[in-house]
Amino acid sequence: QVQLVESGGGLVQPGGSLRLSCAASGNIFSIDDMAWYRQAPGKQRELVAAITRDGSIAYASSVASRSTISRDNAKNTVYLQMNRLQPEDTAVYYCGAGKNYNAMDYWGKGTLVTVSS
Repeated sequence: QVQLVESGGGLVQPGGSLRLSCAASGNIFSIDDMAWYRQAPGKQRELVAAITRDGSIAYASSVASRSTISRDNAKNTVYLQMNRLQPEDTAVYYCGAGKNYNAMDYWGKGTLVTVSS
């Protein structure tokens, strides 16, 4: 089993930035990919950004120009830096981990990001 704990959410003004962190523990050797997903009220969960063990990266088109995902394998932690946040970025952000970022095996409990003035 793998446990994922997210941190860094909160209230942000439009145009602001935030950095989310997700620390993994447990059977971390079973993890290849780590990713951030988000789910806004009334919408399906969607991929925001993903990073593989060897550093390959994928972004959703809606965030690609203003986001950076990174990973510290020594700390078993993945980060998501998001800039120029807008109200439509408001969602619960979930950290995922597993063999393939399109079908995560493990999920964190989520952290709420609210973008509002």
